[in-house]
Amino acid sequence: MRKSRFSEEQIIAVLKERQAGLPVAEVCRKHVISDATFDTWRSKYGGLEVSDAKRLKALEEENRKLKKLLAEQLLDVATLREMLGKNF
Repeated sequence: MRKSRFSEEQIIAVLKERQAGLPVAEVCRKHVISDATFDTWRSKYGGLEVSDAKRLKALEEENRKLKKLLAEQLLDVATLREMLGKNF
């Protein structure tokens, strides 16, 4: 997964600049980001504080690990069922 140039704190600061009244085009030009990136950030981080964003990232990481564990368990179960089917 590609690492962002901006941290959650920086992203939230950029979004707050827009909330303070600066036009989107000016905020994007100042921070060298595209309008699409700004819209993506607004949809993901809009209305969040820094602590909320950190919690969101931690939950996403935990979810990723749990999905990986589930996939490994399902693979193990499928392998065991296949082995049992061949033995009988």
